[in-house]
Amino acid sequence: MTADSTQELTGDDLAFNVFARACPSRGTLEHVTGKWGSLTLGALYDASFRFNELRRRVDGVSEKMLSQTLQALERDGLVHREAQLTNPPRVDYELTPLGRAVAERLLGLIHLVESRMPEVLAARESYDETRGGR
Repeated sequence: MTADSTQELTGDDLAFNVFARACPSRGTLEHVTGKWGSLTLGALYDASFRFNELRRRVDGVSEKMLSQTLQALERDGLVHREAQLTNPPRVDYELTPLGRAVAERLLGLIHLVESRMPEVLAARESYDETRGGR
């Protein structure tokens, strides 16, 4: 199916299939679900941030990784970069409508994982005990 096709899509004949090796949705999924991508999208859900504010919010991310992550998310249409011609220059990052929709779903997963961490920690402990520890 071409990008300019007018065929209506149903759930059974989507134009993209993340399970197919060459599908471009795989790259976007990697950008969204990677550690820095998901944390960046989650952080931007609440507010727009300047680069260094965002770097402080996403504790542990290097300047280089945050820059690469923001570029990938901007290229995918999830993040908007606004450069203001001030002295010194000011650059703000915020989610696009698509980015907000993705971040909303990611935050649901983040909150689920956070709320179930006692179970995860118990499972890890049990696993380590039966496997001789780590």
